[in-house]
Amino acid sequence: MALTWPWALAALLAVPLLLLARWLLRRRRKKLAVRVSSLALIRAAVPGPSAWRRRIPVLLFLTALAALGVGVARPHASMLVPTSSTSIVLAIDVSQSMCSTDVPPNRITAARAAAREFVLAQDDGTRIGLVAFSGISGLLVEPTADKQVLLDAIDSLRTSRGTAIGQAILTSIDAIAEINPEVLPTGVDLPDPGDVAGQYAPDTIVVLTDGANTQGVTPQTAAEQAKARRLRIYTIGFGTTDPAPIVCSVDQIDQGTIIRPPDGRFGGGGGRRAQLIDEETLTAVADATGGEYYRAEDAEQLGKVLGDLPDTIITQRRDVELTVWFVLFGALLAFAAVGLSLRWNRT
Repeated sequence: MALTWPWALAALLAVPLLLLARWLLRRRRKKLAVRVSSLALIRAAVPGPSAWRRRIPVLLFLTALAALGVGVARPHASMLVPTSSTSIVLAIDVSQSMCSTDVPPNRITAARAAAREFVLAQDDGTRIGLVAFSGISGLLVEPTADKQVLLDAIDSLRTSRGTAIGQAILTSIDAIAEINPEVLPTGVDLPDPGDVAGQYAPDTIVVLTDGANTQGVTPQTAAEQAKARRLRIYTIGFGTTDPAPIVCSVDQIDQGTIIRPPDGRFGGGGGRRAQLIDEETLTAVADATGGEYYRAEDAEQLGKVLGDLPDTIITQRRDVELTVWFVLFGALLAFAAVGLSLRWNRT
């Protein structure tokens, strides 16, 4: 425990000064010659409070003064406290395989719907950021509590070529660094992360993907960067391994990457097996950062996984001020001292 105003402990001198004053007063009374009157004889016949009843209120009052004196110095301590995530960055895979229809009507539609439900279910003060990634990654919305901005961005998601999971994690780290000064951006030298147990930052990254990393930095390398910054990553593998046509509507395709077909839809003839999810890598990323890997094979499971994420409570080491507890303890002792004194000294 440390003190913000250590010089305020001088208030504790009130305790020994009061004891000294009490001792001097009792000594003076013993030296005074007291003439005994008839009234004094009557009072002497009435039993007074016992010694311990006289001393308990005094001790309580002195202890109250000591507690208040320490409280004035504003004590504080570093301790682990439970806290909900202050911001969540949702990184969504928008690679071409998200057009797979194994999750009807297709994966990207189900992912959009689940992401919308996730945003709407959050408390008004929760900040959410949105990152979209295919062959490259980009921050669509910096962490914000404006739900309408997030919903509009989710509805604008477009599929493209490639899957850069590692780059998406790095982009998410930088998004958090913009709003949390305690989280350093990528590209800077960091000390050895060591043991992160119980010391996580109050921000999390959620990565939703239906495949494996195909280009850019590896997810494991990016996870080490997140670990060094005490950021948890939760990974979600979405989709099945069943062969299914790749079909997306025009508003789900990046027109700069995929040529628009005459019927307004992009599709593959017959069944096509989508890229397999790299569950081993996604699990390793989550484990390395203290997060968790989830598997969702349909829209219902995906909605449930995202719905359970806000309930995750982490512990974070914070500097907690203890002044109020010392003041409350001192006030209660003072009230108890006065109450007992009035009750036991009635004659």
